[in-house]
Amino acid sequence: MIDWTAAVTLTNSDPRAWTARGVTVHPTAADVVGELKVLRKGRAIFTTPLAGRIGPALRATCGISEDDDTIVMRRKLVHRLRPLADSLPDDLKIAVLAAFALVEQARKPFYQERVHWAAITLERDDRTVRRRIDEGIEQIAALAVAAGPDPRPRYPSRSWHTEELRVTLALDQPVAEAFEFRRVVADADEIAELDLALTLPATGEPVADPELVVDVFHGGVLASRAMESSDRVGLSLRLPEPLHRGEKHDIGLRFRANLRAPHYVCVPRHPCDEFDLHVRFGDRVPDRIVRLEKAFQGDTRDRVPRGAELATDDAGEVHVRFRDLAPGFAYGIRWQCAGAG
Repeated sequence: MIDWTAAVTLTNSDPRAWTARGVTVHPTAADVVGELKVLRKGRAIFTTPLAGRIGPALRATCGISEDDDTIVMRRKLVHRLRPLADSLPDDLKIAVLAAFALVEQARKPFYQERVHWAAITLERDDRTVRRRIDEGIEQIAALAVAAGPDPRPRYPSRSWHTEELRVTLALDQPVAEAFEFRRVVADADEIAELDLALTLPATGEPVADPELVVDVFHGGVLASRAMESSDRVGLSLRLPEPLHRGEKHDIGLRFRANLRAPHYVCVPRHPCDEFDLHVRFGDRVPDRIVRLEKAFQGDTRDRVPRGAELATDDAGEVHVRFRDLAPGFAYGIRWQCAGAG
């Protein structure tokens, strides 16, 4: 028997193999099925501590390492299992999401309570739902093994992280205007405020605080703002009510500011799973636009922008998407107009 707390190392020869305590194992769908049926008991992914409930097959397919704590392990499980469940037919999806407490309404302390919630939601009896759960588990196990280990990097968070950040920036307005829609996830209990920050492209001169106008459309109240550096504005958003570990919350903001340097980037303070950026230049299309990904903040001010070149569409817009953003690095675009250097 393999110790479920053993370190997991992916082998180079076979992407669907892993090593636990020196023993190379080739995971099968049956391995994953067995471990998922263990995981669904009790509080499922909200079991504490979680390490003893996660077997070697799940550790490999979810990219869980020996050093991960419960919060990181839970996050990796959600990242792997949720998309797989979402790909199932609706009845199986609801059943699987309930089984593993992946949906907020079904975060019950006992498996049978989650089964009953799904039965009410699907208008079926509990026995039928249990069959749907078993069927769904078999399907997501097959999908997970076929896809191989999750290769995406994960950055730990002990407070909160951004699951999705969508920004639409209009540069064809008298004053640049950006709409930001963000979904955050609590990685701890009692998250009452979000410490956000915005870096305004500056030309070496300090940004005057009044130059940035921030409007909260939904999701909280702007509690404070302060200049953290010459070009970085710190924002504190007080939430309508504190978030508990694993809860999600959506916010919508609007920013208006004069962008005095030719770039727009996200420099996350907390981990960010996905950043989706639309930039509209309209009729003012620059001569060159490049993509910045995991760049040092100083690189955004290079006289000659470096990165993959981007082209605008017929509406004068560019669209870029980034995944698994590392805190402290810059992601976005930079542009250069004729005569600039």
